[in-house]
Amino acid sequence: MNYISTRGNAPALGLSAALAAGLAADGGLYVPRSLPKFSPSDFDDCHDLPRIAERLLEPFFAGDELGAELPTICRRAFTFDAPLRALATPQDHVLELFHGPTAAFKDFGARFLAACMQRLPGDTGKPLTIVVATSGDTGAAVGAAFAGLPGFKVAILYPDGRVSPRQAHQLGCFGGNVRAFRLAGAFDDCQRMAKQALGDAGLRAIAPLSSANSISLGRLLPQMAYYADSALRHFRATGAALNFVVPTGNLGNAVACVLARACGLPIGRIALATNANRVLPDFFAGADYAAQPSVATIANAMDVGAPSNFERLTWLYPDSAALRREFVAASIDDDTIRATIRERRARYAEVFCPHTATAVHLLEILRTTGAAKAGEDWAVVSTAHPAKFDSIVEPLIGAQVPVPPSLAALLARPAHADPLANDYGALREILLA
Repeated sequence: MNYISTRGNAPALGLSAALAAGLAADGGLYVPRSLPKFSPSDFDDCHDLPRIAERLLEPFFAGDELGAELPTICRRAFTFDAPLRALATPQDHVLELFHGPTAAFKDFGARFLAACMQRLPGDTGKPLTIVVATSGDTGAAVGAAFAGLPGFKVAILYPDGRVSPRQAHQLGCFGGNVRAFRLAGAFDDCQRMAKQALGDAGLRAIAPLSSANSISLGRLLPQMAYYADSALRHFRATGAALNFVVPTGNLGNAVACVLARACGLPIGRIALATNANRVLPDFFAGADYAAQPSVATIANAMDVGAPSNFERLTWLYPDSAALRREFVAASIDDDTIRATIRERRARYAEVFCPHTATAVHLLEILRTTGAAKAGEDWAVVSTAHPAKFDSIVEPLIGAQVPVPPSLAALLARPAHADPLANDYGALREILLA
């Protein structure tokens, strides 16, 4: 399997080289030259997440030096479950992706990427710096995955004041080879500067760099696995495809679902829920795609005005009309997110983080309007534990949210983040140091 750039002006690379590069030389994102095709029966002997991930990803690792390590990588990365649970409303489910060490779905991809990167040969004798822009959860997951690993450093860039207090604490609690930087700007500024660094050939000649954002194949590919796992379990029980509502900002998690479906997994329709950042809903409503300045919301991990993975989506669907027909996208504002959290707790004793609540509300819309048809099963993708957003959720529900042990352990550690000017030159100096 070779990987090509979404922009078509960079050499095709094998998996290991594409993982090491992070971003293609022409500024595009790496995608597989072709997609394998499966049927559900291909997974009949696979009964847990690591084994399903191994079977699903074998073709993507074919011919690469990491191929022989794939079973070990999957077992090392997927040490926690992604349970599919029934919601109180009929035929509605929630896919809980927050049972990892930092209580967010990013743990799956970050741990898989770290396990891969550990096994790539180094050729400079210098540590490899993982540069990661985060709108809240990615940075902590990457920090946890790479903390203490010999030969690696991590630079986490996050928008100062635009993540929850507990998210900020997580980002700065690792120390050692992991540093956090509070950028004076929005997530889009963090993402822009990270991409500048990865595209800076002069810098990379001196200080080896790679990415752990969803632009990295090492994040994207493993995220397909929990969609495959939940869809297969549902298919085995019901004989029907499972439809998903994915809360999304940078589109990485959603594209993973789309890729799993394109590979033949029993996944039905896919709906995209965003917050007040309307780039995607506006496009799917018929407007030209146009990046916009991001808007700060209580669902901060989705505060993205220029979703990187839109390039991968248009690679899969080069015809804009076909792309618009394929997906539903909706923007949910803060007041509606608050009302959803409050009402689902009062009516059904269900507690969601703000991001999950955007997807829950979109599913309610789909059910009310009949767009989600009678007889269809849908799953809301729950991307983070509500305890990470206690300052938002607890006043709405009038109760404390129990903190999972893994999150409590991180919150008990001291935390520190350095200020960073919204200037690429400042970041470059740090990475050269």
